Amino acid sequence: MTKETIEQVLKLRDDRKWKQFYNPKDLTIPISLEASELLEAFQWGADDVWCDEKKDKVREELADVLNYCILMADTCGLNLDEIIQEKVKKNAEKYPEVKAYGHKEKYTELGKCNI
Repeated sequence: MTKETIEQVLKLRDDRKWKQFYNPKDLTIPISLEASELLEAFQWGADDVWCDEKKDKVREELADVLNYCILMADTCGLNLDEIIQEKVKKNAEKYPEVKAYGHKEKYTELGKCNI
């Protein structure tokens, strides 16, 4: 995500004087709600696990989730690049390639059984 994109999201908020309404609790709620709307795009689609026919809905809801995440990061004084890079590093440590390659198990289950 570019700095320009983040600035556009924050400008939309600031131009409307909405920052006063944003606190961590009140941003966590819409993140969860929008993520649920994203999940809803796949509800009842037993065979349809890809987003080909739902791409517009996925696009819209994913943008909502990301917009609220940008607002949450700004409100909490967090740098998105920094927190994402830290998480990628932690995940790389929890899921070493030699153990996790081609496996979907949680890191606590990796290597427990030899298949």
